[in-house]
Amino acid sequence: MYRILEKQVLSDVNKLMVVEAPAVAQKAKAGQFVIIRIDEQGERIPLTIADFDQNEGTITIIFQEVGKSTMKLGTLDEGDSVADFVGPLGHATEVENYGAVVCVGGGVGIAPVYPIARALKDAGNTVLGIMGARSENLLFWEDKMRQVCDELTVCTDDGSYGRMALVTTPLQEILEARTDVTRVWAIGPAIMMKF
Repeated sequence: MYRILEKQVLSDVNKLMVVEAPAVAQKAKAGQFVIIRIDEQGERIPLTIADFDQNEGTITIIFQEVGKSTMKLGTLDEGDSVADFVGPLGHATEVENYGAVVCVGGGVGIAPVYPIARALKDAGNTVLGIMGARSENLLFWEDKMRQVCDELTVCTDDGSYGRMALVTTPLQEILEARTDVTRVWAIGPAIMMKF
């Protein structure tokens, strides 16, 4: 059993949980994911690793309650446990010193883009960050993103916080204004990725 050490309600649909999983934390890298099963009858839920602390042996997950299983996961509290917490899975993001890079997180995509931005900064890159959501109440981790980005643009679709724009607008402006950007990482909803 894997114990939930911390739970935060980020919005009416987004939740954060810090889970005690030392073996997973020891091997976790930016861009990887875990599979969670709440109980013996539960389905397997793949969730991106939003953060990890190898010293504390913890993995942070952020999820949106969109179906039966994630809604059930959202009802768990600090001190509760999940039956299975398998990982880290998937290929880690390739991280090198590329120079100037852009990391874009839209909506709940902010969670997986954060460890990538942190790893890129640790590798010596100049990290230009863009984060956005439909409205202010759906934004989270601005403080964490500011710590790992040399510049950060915050957008909301409705203009309730930061710049009123889709994240694709400042991305286009950066790419037109700077010739030194060598890579872009973008994670977000399908409509954002389409643009």
